[in-house]
Amino acid sequence: MISVVCWIPKGASKAEPVVPEPPTQEEIEDIIKSGALATREESDVEDDDNMDVDAAKAVHEVSHALTAANALGKNSSNGFPDITDALKELDMDHYDEEDDGIELFGSGLGDTYYPSNDVDPYLKDKDDEDDEEIEDLTIKSTDSVVVCARNEDDVSHLEIYILEESEDGSLNMYVHHDVILPAFPLCTAWLDCNLNGGDKGNFIAVGSMEPAIEIWDLDLIDELQPHVVLGGVSEKKKKKGKKAVVKYKKDSHKDSVLGLSWNREVRNVLASASADHSVKVWDIVEGKCAVTMEHHTDKVQSVSWNRHVPEVLLSGSFDRSVVMKDMRSPSHAGIRWSVPADVESLAWDPHVGHTFLVSLEDGTVQAFDIRAAASGSDSTSTKPNFVLHAHDKAVCSISYNPSVPNLLATGSTDKMVKLWDLSSNQPSCIASKNLKAGHVFSVAFSEDSPSLLAVGGDKGRLEVWNTMAEDAVAQRFGRSNRSSNKSSA
Repeated sequence: MISVVCWIPKGASKAEPVVPEPPTQEEIEDIIKSGALATREESDVEDDDNMDVDAAKAVHEVSHALTAANALGKNSSNGFPDITDALKELDMDHYDEEDDGIELFGSGLGDTYYPSNDVDPYLKDKDDEDDEEIEDLTIKSTDSVVVCARNEDDVSHLEIYILEESEDGSLNMYVHHDVILPAFPLCTAWLDCNLNGGDKGNFIAVGSMEPAIEIWDLDLIDELQPHVVLGGVSEKKKKKGKKAVVKYKKDSHKDSVLGLSWNREVRNVLASASADHSVKVWDIVEGKCAVTMEHHTDKVQSVSWNRHVPEVLLSGSFDRSVVMKDMRSPSHAGIRWSVPADVESLAWDPHVGHTFLVSLEDGTVQAFDIRAAASGSDSTSTKPNFVLHAHDKAVCSISYNPSVPNLLATGSTDKMVKLWDLSSNQPSCIASKNLKAGHVFSVAFSEDSPSLLAVGGDKGRLEVWNTMAEDAVAQRFGRSNRSSNKSSA
């Protein structure tokens, strides 16, 4: 299944991602101490045992063949007088023993001489293969990049997809590389704060079933360790007959990390939501938690920073409330809105700074205007701008189009993805599609190619919908899409 999809801005990735340095002696020792190799060693022993059995079986089969051949050879009238001699000549009893008399430098193809590498067919083919491999690894500035957090056969990983857009609008899509994760991924947040120093980088934060938040460098291929780990378990001791005692790192979450949001303006800041009922704000450069808030009474499913007022943070919980906090006064109670069901996701309108949407487990989406709420009060009496009965089941994910005002995508466990026109707070469905992604867990519009919507679900396949190919969408929003493309160019 794909639990979440995330677009990477064009040009943010290195043209040629690098292979990291091999692990140091200390890192190797840490891996050995962790016991990660124990399972492999047991597997190797089992493989050796299987090889011994196979070898014994092979010897038995050769012996049986020789016996049969001898019996046949005693009677030349059977038509097979040469089998015994042929098998003896092959000496199959000793077929896997090394021959000390082998000449390493014989008079075969190895003696063929070519005056230059250009005319050597073997080297030439190799050069062509190397060129093709380099070309496959190169990420062009025009390529769209999508990261999928997925789980398959109990293996969790990030898959980094390249989407090449042709002139006729068709897409060539393939996995460029992947990152193996230690736990089931639940949420991601891309960030350009360069943790290596310098101006901008290409990193992604991953929240999972574990209490730790891992931050990976997407410009590294075959990386084994995250660049930074925020929080997590420091020690776990299991006493015989007793429950395991778990010790956490300082200021760590104590349960799964369900939501992440990166602050685009204050680029070293990351917010996290957890099943431990808390919301945390992290300084990712320092690798430390700056603020912990416990204003919810149940699992916190989603967090979201306001693009227009970067100090303002929303959080939504299974306690059926949404809370807005101003991080200049994090101890303040903030503003709370009550909703009729568990919160699934949150999204600020990227085109205005005062409106947000919340999607719920009951299949509805509600819109609120923060200007209508009274500061410091429970805004149960504040009516939403609208209540949209979007799906038959939980609305797991919502995505505003970042370039086209009033265009919204919703994805649900009813397997449908829908597009909405929110103009004048009177939402109307303008397109609906079953993309064969299964139960939909994540939808996301591209900022660079506003017509493209990435979709992930329990079928485990990345689906990309060209929404402007739908007549109703093109008629209502085609002009806005063309204008945004011109401005971005």
